[in-house]
Amino acid sequence: MRQRCEIFGEYIAANGATVRDAAEKFGISKSTVHKDITDKLRHVNQALYRNVKKVLEQNKSERHLRGGAATKLRYAREREQREHLLRHTNSTK
Repeated sequence: MRQRCEIFGEYIAANGATVRDAAEKFGISKSTVHKDITDKLRHVNQALYRNVKKVLEQNKSERHLRGGAATKLRYAREREQREHLLRHTNSTK
């Protein structure tokens, strides 16, 4: 029977997912996923552990880019909301 850490590992490796993605997918905490992946998977399935480690290292190297993209998207949404409110306010005058 597959262990929980292998299920998480297979999901991360197959989807290039982050720990956060896996936690959300399986409805558990990021801490649990991270602990299973970094501590348990290493002893249960070395080959899968190496694949997952590569994905997580790639994710870590891209983290600053994802954060920048999220911030850019946030400000774009806020700008759209302000413009919508201004249009709505101006059209009712």
